[in-house]
Amino acid sequence: MSDYLVKSLAYDGQLRAYAVDATKTVRQAQEYHDTWSAASAALGRTLVATLLLSEASLKGEGKMTVKINGDGPLGAIVVDGNANGTVKGYVQHPHIHLPLNDKHKIDVKGAVGTTGFLSVTKDLGLKEPFTGQVPLVSGELGEDFTYYLAKSEQIPSAVGLSVFVNDDNTIQTAGGFLIQVMPGATDEVLTKLEERLKDLPLVSEMMREGLTPEDILAKLFDEENVEILDKKPVAYECDCSKDRFAKAMASLPEADIEEMIKEDHGATALCHFCNRKYHFSEAELREIVKNAKEK
Repeated sequence: MSDYLVKSLAYDGQLRAYAVDATKTVRQAQEYHDTWSAASAALGRTLVATLLLSEASLKGEGKMTVKINGDGPLGAIVVDGNANGTVKGYVQHPHIHLPLNDKHKIDVKGAVGTTGFLSVTKDLGLKEPFTGQVPLVSGELGEDFTYYLAKSEQIPSAVGLSVFVNDDNTIQTAGGFLIQVMPGATDEVLTKLEERLKDLPLVSEMMREGLTPEDILAKLFDEENVEILDKKPVAYECDCSKDRFAKAMASLPEADIEEMIKEDHGATALCHFCNRKYHFSEAELREIVKNAKEK
């Protein structure tokens, strides 16, 4: 079955909740980048979070870029998402594997680091993109996205992100949830939610047992308290092309392109998001220069 995201309301609209199965999405990222366990878990959690945030806050042709810069060995994590349910991303150092933490889980905090920033840039089709940035508070990422929503967007929220990585670095399950507290939510509902979150197993573990996004929402709120509003497919999708790289090259100084022609007799562009390579011959580079001059 393809990955999908579920949008819902709980307790008569007092809470807005999203849950997603992103197993194939994260699996695709792992295959593109050959990430090792700690890198797979951190990049996977960021991909899941971006899917959830995009659904919660983007409309139409809206786009989002999430960047995490911690002081851990992973370096930067960058993920792009949009309102159509697709994401793409990469991690600066994909070959990171660390000993398990004291809970016998992948040490995402150790890989990401605890000092640094999480930033979210949204392009809503207005004149200028909006960027919100917060310091990392945990490095586990779920807590960091929860903190971002509370501080930067003033939305009390709970974010759960989980990736189960097999011993051979492949992805078994990946998913998550986002709960947003709506104005007027009662103390009784909030207390119930806190209790459920305290006892909730990891999303990846629930998914390993066969639970769907709908089942996870039912586990959080009880089925009779959940109203499913929408379901949509999600996927890892890179929209790179040779034409897009050619347009980017056209913005380079002419001297730089001439240097590529004289010294390298061509150029090769690499896409960070999917590792595809695009080769440009001397003739193609000259054509790029010529077209740039004509504009």
